[in-house]
Amino acid sequence: MSAWALGGALASNVEITAATVQRGDVIQLGGKACRVSDLFQLPQGAKKLRFESGELLTIHARTRLTAVRMTRRR
Repeated sequence: MSAWALGGALASNVEITAATVQRGDVIQLGGKACRVSDLFQLPQGAKKLRFESGELLTIHARTRLTAVRMTRRR
């Protein structure tokens, strides 16, 4: 599903893994929307995500999550 957000950005749901997660992705965790502010590569394809709130989440190379990704209209 995709929807236009304010400011001309396109919001779409995407499945992410440690290989595809990006800064700015919004992941729903425990009913709370968390925006990825930084990423750190870990051994064996894992990544540590830092959210704008300061919280950390480590995801394994095989972890699959659903996120909202904003893309700018061209």
